[in-house]
Amino acid sequence: MTVTYTARVANARFCGFSKLLLAWKGSIYKVLYKEFLAFFAMYTAISITYRFFLYDDQKRYFEKLAIYCNHYASLIPMSFVLGFYVTLVVNRWWNQYTSIPLPDRLMCVLSGGLQGNDERGRLLRRTMMRYASLSALLILRSVSTAVFKRFPTVDHVVEAGFMTREERKKFEGLHSPYNKYWIPCVWFTNLAAVARCEGRIKDDHTLKLLLQELNGFRGKCSMLFHYDMISVPLVYTQVVTLAVYSFFLVCLIGRQFLDPSQGYPGHDLDLYVPIFTLLQFFFYAGWLKVAEQLINPFGEDDDDFETNWLIDRNFQVSMMAVDEMYGDLPMMERDRYWNDSNPRPPYTAATLFVLRKPSFQGSTFDMAIPKEEMHFQPLEDIAENLEESGTRHPNMALFNRLLNAAPSPTIFMGGALRRTSAQLQRLYHSPSTDRCTSNDEEDDEERSCQIGKGGSLPSGLGQDNQSTVCSFREERSTRTPLVDVQFGEEQESRGGNFSASEVKGIQRDEEGAKAEPEETSRAPVSLPSPPTQSCREISTLPASAMPVMSHQLSAFLFPQTAQSSLEHCSSQPAISHPTAMLSIPKPPSTGNKMSLLTVPSYIEPQRFRSVSMGSEFTGS
Repeated sequence: MTVTYTARVANARFCGFSKLLLAWKGSIYKVLYKEFLAFFAMYTAISITYRFFLYDDQKRYFEKLAIYCNHYASLIPMSFVLGFYVTLVVNRWWNQYTSIPLPDRLMCVLSGGLQGNDERGRLLRRTMMRYASLSALLILRSVSTAVFKRFPTVDHVVEAGFMTREERKKFEGLHSPYNKYWIPCVWFTNLAAVARCEGRIKDDHTLKLLLQELNGFRGKCSMLFHYDMISVPLVYTQVVTLAVYSFFLVCLIGRQFLDPSQGYPGHDLDLYVPIFTLLQFFFYAGWLKVAEQLINPFGEDDDDFETNWLIDRNFQVSMMAVDEMYGDLPMMERDRYWNDSNPRPPYTAATLFVLRKPSFQGSTFDMAIPKEEMHFQPLEDIAENLEESGTRHPNMALFNRLLNAAPSPTIFMGGALRRTSAQLQRLYHSPSTDRCTSNDEEDDEERSCQIGKGGSLPSGLGQDNQSTVCSFREERSTRTPLVDVQFGEEQESRGGNFSASEVKGIQRDEEGAKAEPEETSRAPVSLPSPPTQSCREISTLPASAMPVMSHQLSAFLFPQTAQSSLEHCSSQPAISHPTAMLSIPKPPSTGNKMSLLTVPSYIEPQRFRSVSMGSEFTGS
């Protein structure tokens, strides 16, 4: 019953589908011609009544009604409703076909797994395969009208050879209010267990594979049963049908040709036959007929599934595979390409053009690259280019590497680093200070800035009440430095280190700092020894007493000769003074470089966040 035209459209050519328009079996003309003639007859009857049987005042009233119907008929969502409905039905139609149980996989496993050339082995294989075919027949008989007409009763199934009389007694003796298509599958499993006990199924793996294939076969039978039980929701089908029929009932009046002498807009012509209205009916009603045919493909329409043919094919093929073909092997011999390392099957004259086509090697096989771009670049040059690109934005280069390369133990640590990076970015682009004193007589790299009570910090720094203070220890590392950048004012190495008392002596009140800015900037200061001084001691100092040496306003400064690794950070609340001031000492320009950064707020108290990082950061 299925209409097959695949061979007629194997090659695309000019008007390739035009030959299919004249086919009658399975065509839209055969399905729709009755509805089409009925619609055209009703339209003609209304048109004749309007033209010859109505009085003038009745014609005027009918013309107003026709204009009204034509105006509001477009409010019915025909394309939207029909499009979704037909898409749903077509997908359901194909899924039902893929759910038809086929015995091919099961018969191969059964033929190879159940051993025995004797009559007992042959009987087991044929009986088990017949049980599988019987289960498929029972489910198709339940869902397909064509199969039910062929096997209307169980007696017909027995007479057809799918079931013996003893099996029928067993089948009817099992009382169940539900469909009993699954009973032959249970018989199959019982026979498989018997064959395993008899040793005809050699191992449990073969038995497991056989039962898995049977479960797949039975699952498809179950899926067909559920497709038959669960239809497309009735309300959806009703909405689509009402939308189509009501639209064209309105069109019977709204698409009438009115008297041109009345001067109605859009009614200048009187063609008698509504050509485009008939085409519209043909398309929309035909679309609905497509869904009507495909919603249940187990009927007897021209395009419904050939279920009876499937039963015949599956039964014959499965019995041949497990009985006649069992152990029947052709004699093995050498093939004609035995000594040919490059075997190539021959071509006919009609397919010689295939040999002229080059073998496909890949989409980039013929890609051309200039010779000057094909040379490998030394890794040293690549590293230098990366370092040069990093020096353009030293703040972001370092902190991007910190965020990407440093493994943080918690998500909380990642958030702290990202907030610090955002603060330094804002500080790098738009720093705001009230007063900045620069020593023009010294080197251009040496500067000192004081932020007093009236100074302003960037919004992100001024409002954040937490900052991170870390201690660094000098450590030799074989790793490549992150970037050759300097955060803070570039200074020469100092001969000594800060002690705790010297750090406290650096503090200046606001008036003293304003009176002697140059002396404060040139006061000799030594950093605390990294191995002995921890963050916990430094965090006890007020925020205004923290020394900051910077070349750029916010930065870290790493030593050139020794590489530093982050050791640990401790967190303690520290109270900031209302008159917080950054004092920048300038020690003698000798020795290594190292600085610490803290960002005080105006009035709010600061808290130093405790962070522990396991990876090492090296700088040059």
